[in-house]
Amino acid sequence: MSSGHASWRRNNGTEAAMNSRRGWIAALIATCLLAAIDDRALADEPIEIFDAHLHYNWEPKPFYQLDEVLALFKEHRVTGILATSRPNSGTHALVGAKADGLQVVPFIRPYRVRPDIQTWFKDPVIFDLVQEEFKRGYYRGIGEFHLASGDADSEWVRKTVDFAVANNLYLHAHADDVAVEILMRHNPKAQIIWAHTGFGLSGERVGAMMAKYPKLWGELSYRSGITEGGGKLTPEWRSLFERYPDRFMVGSDTWVPERWASYGEIMAGYRAWLAQLPPKVAAQIAHGNARALFAAP
Repeated sequence: MSSGHASWRRNNGTEAAMNSRRGWIAALIATCLLAAIDDRALADEPIEIFDAHLHYNWEPKPFYQLDEVLALFKEHRVTGILATSRPNSGTHALVGAKADGLQVVPFIRPYRVRPDIQTWFKDPVIFDLVQEEFKRGYYRGIGEFHLASGDADSEWVRKTVDFAVANNLYLHAHADDVAVEILMRHNPKAQIIWAHTGFGLSGERVGAMMAKYPKLWGELSYRSGITEGGGKLTPEWRSLFERYPDRFMVGSDTWVPERWASYGEIMAGYRAWLAQLPPKVAAQIAHGNARALFAAP
């Protein structure tokens, strides 16, 4: 082979290698740029929320049609709901819709009509209702039910708690702290989601309840004291969330049509203070804790 020909092959091989390296570098840069774009897109996307306190009441028909409700969930990136209704027809409809991208966790509401709120805890007919609804085979809990401390220590409440424990059901209790303690005394194995986490109860008392009862979770709709001026998290509640990151959930409490009308604002309000927490803690409260509780049994 002539020296000129050999030199041409060396030069040509060097150029090919350089072109190959340039191509590899260009591909690497493109991949990094795409990854950065994806990361920005994820950062811009609102955190997903599991709505752990939802009512789709039918009295005798819903204020919003089912397709409207499902569209609201999709619009506001709500990917799971703790579904209840009065009567339970609304819950049946949500379960039956089998909506894509939405985890529906049905709870038995121990109410047929609104006046049952005042009497369910002493009415054997309601206990029969709970047992009959449970036969549907898909329920994960009982509630939300309203219970004052003076009404909690009754035969039918105790039977309801024991039924829940026997069937691995959660109790969703709109109750004062004393009533929650009575529920736990009825059966220490009870698993309770505390609707509104005591409303305006002091953070110190909430913390004491969390420490005392490992199977107590706080749901935060209508909960005061979480933020102060300008929507800033209060030190008290930041401390609670960081101390018990696996014990809190958020919810809309759509008990009247006005709550549905402001659904987007409710979710935006949660996202505003969740963004002030460490990302892992925020994700747990926004959806992770509910997902963990309601994973397939």
